[in-house]
Amino acid sequence: MSRQVEESQPQTSPKPDHDLADFLVWLRVELGLTRATEAAYRKDLLDFARFLAPRGVRPAELEEQGPLIAWLEDLRARSLATATRARRLVAVRSFYRWRALERPERSDPAAKLPALSLVRGLPHCLLPSEVDALLAEQPGLEGRAALLERRDLALLELLYASGGRISEVLGLDLGDFVGGGGGEDAHLELVRFFGKGRKERLVPVGETAVDRLRAYLLLARPRLARPDGPPAVFLSTRGNRLDRFQAWRLLKARALRLGIAQRVHPHGLRHSFALHLLENGADLRAIQELLGHVTLSTTQIYLHVDHERLREVHRAHHPRA
Repeated sequence: MSRQVEESQPQTSPKPDHDLADFLVWLRVELGLTRATEAAYRKDLLDFARFLAPRGVRPAELEEQGPLIAWLEDLRARSLATATRARRLVAVRSFYRWRALERPERSDPAAKLPALSLVRGLPHCLLPSEVDALLAEQPGLEGRAALLERRDLALLELLYASGGRISEVLGLDLGDFVGGGGGEDAHLELVRFFGKGRKERLVPVGETAVDRLRAYLLLARPRLARPDGPPAVFLSTRGNRLDRFQAWRLLKARALRLGIAQRVHPHGLRHSFALHLLENGADLRAIQELLGHVTLSTTQIYLHVDHERLREVHRAHHPRA
């Protein structure tokens, strides 16, 4: 409904704004943001530019806070979700911070705008017993089914063992293991991920995941690979790099087959990795480094999950709960 409301607004084409174009280039070149993130910023900034266009002003020319407040009110009147409004405000704030750096003589009209408060949902996490069930090897498989079972187990084990984003894990090439190469003597205990903004980090891989990876690389991947195929670690049945939809589909099918009632998706294994480390005493800053979070505040959501589980235990077992 809100989308229909948003799209029903009159679309006034903004005047060309070279500062917006320069800002988007800066995001990509200087900050290393992905094309997808750049596109999201462009969409949000163009929405702001369209709002200003009937007023005869471009975003780069704005000096006063009033039009910004009116724009935020307009977003609210369009019944956009709080998360959408907050994202658009972040894009506009970032633009004016950049303009203040590039042109110190210009003021920052967004500097004193109030932040939009978000109530963040808790991530979906699996219990350790559910992870064990999900990662248990299915007996009695033969032929192609056994081949794909090795691949799927290696993929899911690596997701849970490393806490990697699904895009990071599916983006791995054979040389991304430290001492890699994928052969029998390859060292698979450390994996090199390239996260958001192409930031590189090294993450240790546990013994079980190493064993599953080695079995897949030696016994299954060579049978999936094509001579002219990509150097990707995880391959589809056609020898192409496994994609996100295929990974989500195989995980969902596996969970249904095993009777796991909990909502299961690849990012849930990343959440489970973080929460299970926290529950077993890992330092929050160490978890931040492993996950590749830029700020600790992003990682602190797992504290809220942990506290919620403690409340459930208290309610279930305390005589006066």
